[in-house]
Amino acid sequence: METRKSTDLPPVATAYNGKDRNSFLFGWNPQAELWNGRFAMIGFTAYLLWDLAGYSVVRDVLHFVGY
Repeated sequence: METRKSTDLPPVATAYNGKDRNSFLFGWNPQAELWNGRFAMIGFTAYLLWDLAGYSVVRDVLHFVGY
């Protein structure tokens, strides 16, 4: 049975354009979707923590509008 050593693996995760998928590249490329998703997760988590602390933007807007 042949096994692969972990050192035989490529040093970077390449896909689509042959660049490192974790590197920050400017423009329309597959890496932009990865970074966009990461920043969206950070923003969503930050908003949830902000809301749990008692500062709800949505609740304040609804209260201002009259609901």
